[in-house]
Amino acid sequence: MASLARREIRGPLDLVEWLETPWTFLRPDTSHPVRMEDYAEDGRYVVRAELPGIDPEKDLEVTVSKGILTIKANRQEGSHGKHHSEFHYGTYARSVRLPEGADEEHVEAVYDNGILDITVALASKNGEASRTIPVMLHHHIKAT
Repeated sequence: MASLARREIRGPLDLVEWLETPWTFLRPDTSHPVRMEDYAEDGRYVVRAELPGIDPEKDLEVTVSKGILTIKANRQEGSHGKHHSEFHYGTYARSVRLPEGADEEHVEAVYDNGILDITVALASKNGEASRTIPVMLHHHIKAT
């Protein structure tokens, strides 16, 4: 069963991300938000981004560095003469902080039907289990 990943606000990027989603209606029309959802399950962190109308081979870039996952996309406007359009064109970008234990070496991204699914492996919690350390006695050697 999936559960939402709980996030701590640890810096300015986290604060902007937290404030970003509910207030998108206040943004000027020049911005292009990337709508996303995320969750952790079965030892992996999953980010799903809604990016319709792009060519993932030419117009999509996913990077991960120092615990930050960044999605950049560009939707090109075709020339159709004068018309009315409420579609957003231009550059889209969104960055999220990866949860603790995220393995940046094991990230997969799949684009299908306008949805980008990114999966990041999480470190096994088994490594956090405690273990008993044997204590050796130091015997004093008497000098003769």
